[in-house]
Amino acid sequence: MIKEVEFVASFPKERMCPTDDKPEFAFIGRSNVGKSSLINMLTNRKSLAKVSVTPGKTQLLNFFNINQSWHLVDLPGYGYARVSKDKKAGFNKIITDYLQKRQQLVLAFVLIDCRHELQKIDREFLIWCGENGIPFALIFTKADKLNRNQLQSNVNTIIKSLLTMWEQLPPHFITSSELKTGRDEVLSYIEDILDQLRQSQDKTEI
Repeated sequence: MIKEVEFVASFPKERMCPTDDKPEFAFIGRSNVGKSSLINMLTNRKSLAKVSVTPGKTQLLNFFNINQSWHLVDLPGYGYARVSKDKKAGFNKIITDYLQKRQQLVLAFVLIDCRHELQKIDREFLIWCGENGIPFALIFTKADKLNRNQLQSNVNTIIKSLLTMWEQLPPHFITSSELKTGRDEVLSYIEDILDQLRQSQDKTEI
């Protein structure tokens, strides 16, 4: 579980990011998917990640030191229509450079708004991740906005759509920042991966 959280810094380019070897878990999704609220919920901090009424505000790679053992990385959102083409291209380069080049990256959590059908930009981004060998898991956000039947139906529809592209999908989590749904599951998943990394490192050092 998260006991200590420290904001490290914001970086405009991948090559300027921290040079230590802390494992990194990145969070990314379409603008206005509820990423900042999710990060605040996971870390149990009300305003760690700034929640903006203007989607697409996050334009940098925001690093947070968790328990002095790993980095949570808040990536820029993608696909917001009101961002100029020049800026959108810049966001895309920040995102792709980080995901393709960052050796410390362990996993990217891709956020999907469960209230809607799978958006074209989400599908394209997931395909890009698959083509580039980016390890990812899915987080469905805003579960509290739907009743139980609607939620399950929407999630099943999205998963069915994704299974037309992959034979098997990575783990997925259903979350609500308002109700703190899915918090323990996501953090336990991260901790399990960290445990595996530690065990692997211990074997290498023997």
